[in-house]
Amino acid sequence: MSNSIFSDEIIREGVAQYGTPFWLYDRATIEKRVQELKCFDTVRFAQKACPNLSIISLIKKCGAVVDAVSAGEIVRALRAGFKGDESDKQVPQIVYTADIFDRDALELVKKYNIHVNVGSADMIQQLADAGVKSNLTLRVNPGFGHGHSQKTNTGGPLSKHGVWHSQIKDCVKLAQANGMWITGLHMHIGSGSDFEHLSKVCDAMRDASRRLGSHLRVISAGGGLPIPYKESEKGNRIDVKAYYDLWDKARKDIAQSIGHDVALEVEPGRYLVAESAVLVAEIRAVKFQEDKLFYLVDAGFNDLVRPSFYGSYHAISIVSKDGRKLDSEKDVIVAGPLCESGDVFTQEEGGFVVTRKLPEAKVGDFLVLHDAGAYGSAMSSNYNSRRYAPEILLSNGELHVIRERQTFEQLMENEKIIAL
Repeated sequence: MSNSIFSDEIIREGVAQYGTPFWLYDRATIEKRVQELKCFDTVRFAQKACPNLSIISLIKKCGAVVDAVSAGEIVRALRAGFKGDESDKQVPQIVYTADIFDRDALELVKKYNIHVNVGSADMIQQLADAGVKSNLTLRVNPGFGHGHSQKTNTGGPLSKHGVWHSQIKDCVKLAQANGMWITGLHMHIGSGSDFEHLSKVCDAMRDASRRLGSHLRVISAGGGLPIPYKESEKGNRIDVKAYYDLWDKARKDIAQSIGHDVALEVEPGRYLVAESAVLVAEIRAVKFQEDKLFYLVDAGFNDLVRPSFYGSYHAISIVSKDGRKLDSEKDVIVAGPLCESGDVFTQEEGGFVVTRKLPEAKVGDFLVLHDAGAYGSAMSSNYNSRRYAPEILLSNGELHVIRERQTFEQLMENEKIIAL
């Protein structure tokens, strides 16, 4: 597969300047994806997909707002220039969406007047106990879900997310008893939603809206818009207009039933950033295990965990270090440096290791994992005491560091050796 965003020269330049592994983002791709969703009244970025401050700031410049699922994400949003101070007259720039409040999050919500998308009745009561009186959005579990993996299914009786659909009225009563109104409804059933499932969600939203009545002001379609990870899927991108039209019809039906207009939000994470980034690693060993050819690289699941955790597919390409032409493809297993058998990039859900057709490569060549901008760097860890890789943004033809490589000192800066 050819690198459709970054030239081989850019990859080599990045390696020369920053070493490997590193994340490389393309500003233009993110801007394009935000623009594609501007048919919705509000585009709200699910920053958990890629919470780098420069990326969030870029999203803001594009005219989108942000979702936060933790205290840390509220702080990131504020640092990137988004404001709290939620009011009836404007779209909240930050919405806190979660199934619980930890104490830090509740404190920040109160301090900065952050709009809350509640996922349980207990959250409503905890807001009231904290002296907060504000409009709320209610995340509803419609009783079913969908996703490319069971771990991304966010609806149904086995999902922890949202308020069960039959409990909506109880939440409305609890909110009103404490001087709060539920003015928004949010429904997100999982990633990779297809239109058959989407139409069911729209019907569930219509049903939920009838339990709120005239106080409803906003409905949120949630996220989950898929992107084509495989080359065979590239010609079959999600039809954004058809996606919007389904939700717009639901919005209009709801507006007609309650007698006033209702705003329509979408909450993408993956869709805005996944295709914008690659993870670049160096091949450090080429070896056979019996008849199986392995490329071992200096990035592991501490960097990109999706293949190990979900069995996710990421396209892979090779960039030669010396500029030579690459051909004669081989069946290859690509694995990382960690002291873990599961540290393999070419595996399927369930941990089944598979091969990938890749050019014949040498130690010192560069291996590129594509479409890694969503839940890539965001899910990185320090496992095996590996340092966080730097993040680089390509903007107007120039490379900019948006996160430095973690130092060994930073890796251990919060630890202490005590006298035992």
